[in-house]
Amino acid sequence: MRILAIGTRMPTWVSDAANEYLKRLPRESSIDCVELPASKRSREAPVSRMSEEASAIERRLKPNEQVVALDVEGDLVSTEEIARSLSQWRRDSASIAFVIGGPDGLHPSLKATAAARWSLGRITLPHPLVRVILAEQLYRAWSINAGHPYHRA
Repeated sequence: MRILAIGTRMPTWVSDAANEYLKRLPRESSIDCVELPASKRSREAPVSRMSEEASAIERRLKPNEQVVALDVEGDLVSTEEIARSLSQWRRDSASIAFVIGGPDGLHPSLKATAAARWSLGRITLPHPLVRVILAEQLYRAWSINAGHPYHRA
């Protein structure tokens, strides 16, 4: 599994927090985070920048890798639903890429072709914070599946 995220110059706290959760995962459940450069901000329409970023994401996708797009308009998912999805993907030996857009979000074409669209809530989150929340939720989902005491709900 991988996280493909737009943005390469994140504040130190973002990298530190996301990496803290990802490094807790055992080797057989490891998740790599691949940072892709954001399009240059200009007077261009946001859809043009999103299109450029979508192309960069698509170039980095592996063959047969299923995309889970993080999108405020996606399906609201609970931690337990994430855990069930992880368990199913592991059983199916599925290759998954969680995709996080840049400040303008994900291009509609990328959202349309994604195997799933997840929302972490109906609030708009800054894209760096989505990395941290996703990493924590993936670790929490792993802990549920592994019977680890991290998740106590």
